[in-house]
Amino acid sequence: MVEHNEIIATVPEQPVGWIETKLPEFVMTRLQSYIETAKNNPVSHNDKLVIIISKALTLEDKDNWFFKIVLNSLIGKFIECYPLYTDRVNLLTKAVPYCLGPLWVNFQKENECNPLHDHTGVFSFVVFVKIPTDWREQHALPICANSNLPKASNFEFQYTTMLGQINYYSYFLDKESEGKILFFPSKLMHMVHPFYNCDKERITISGNILFNISNDKN
Repeated sequence: MVEHNEIIATVPEQPVGWIETKLPEFVMTRLQSYIETAKNNPVSHNDKLVIIISKALTLEDKDNWFFKIVLNSLIGKFIECYPLYTDRVNLLTKAVPYCLGPLWVNFQKENECNPLHDHTGVFSFVVFVKIPTDWREQHALPICANSNLPKASNFEFQYTTMLGQINYYSYFLDKESEGKILFFPSKLMHMVHPFYNCDKERITISGNILFNISNDKN
């Protein structure tokens, strides 16, 4: 038998993931006011998105409130959780501040979906504002009841492993998901599966965080 020196099993450290939290009621109330304002003065956002959703509207973050109150702290928490990733991203941009880029609301109807895609910018997020379905009922529908991997109504991240395999992480959505925000790197692939047998809209807010290279750093 061959004598070996010390053999070490080495597992590469995963440099990045995502974070999630539940937003306070006062924040959700503020976001709902953004939606109502957009409904009264609608500006379509559909042409800026890769979606199969009939209605998406541009939102305005009045006085940069959501960015300052919520997103800034999530950026800090993300950097704390994933220093290896953020060190790489910030390698040449440590002096450049962040800013909120596009912000929009999706009104997803039955049978509509958001196919696999990524975003522009450094970070992105999704807020589940209104979830009219329950994943348990959706997964029990005939269309997927006999599937070994039911996905009706799921929100899903997808990523490759070091062996080139496609992994996924699904969020099973129901009423309890309302108010939750997922905060992730903009290049993390994700998708929204369709829901069925429901005539109400699923409402979500999404946005991107960019490096602020403008002259206005406020």
